[in-house]
Amino acid sequence: MAKKKDLLNPKVVSLSLASVFGIVYIVCALFHGFNMMAIAGTNMMLGSVVFGLIEMVILGLLVGWLFAVVYNALLEKAR
Repeated sequence: MAKKKDLLNPKVVSLSLASVFGIVYIVCALFHGFNMMAIAGTNMMLGSVVFGLIEMVILGLLVGWLFAVVYNALLEKAR
């Protein structure tokens, strides 16, 4: 049985990963100056950037939660 201190808290991991995804997304958007014409072929509007940010944060929440749950399950089996 895994020790309580070895387990990951899914809520903390998912919020951490969502924060990282959000920060990286904002940095990328600022780096590209919201002008994605060279990559996408069209200019992105601010609404598209905000929508993308929301998508990335939700993805971070889901992936972080799933990672912590799978990690904890595998840790339980390994002991």
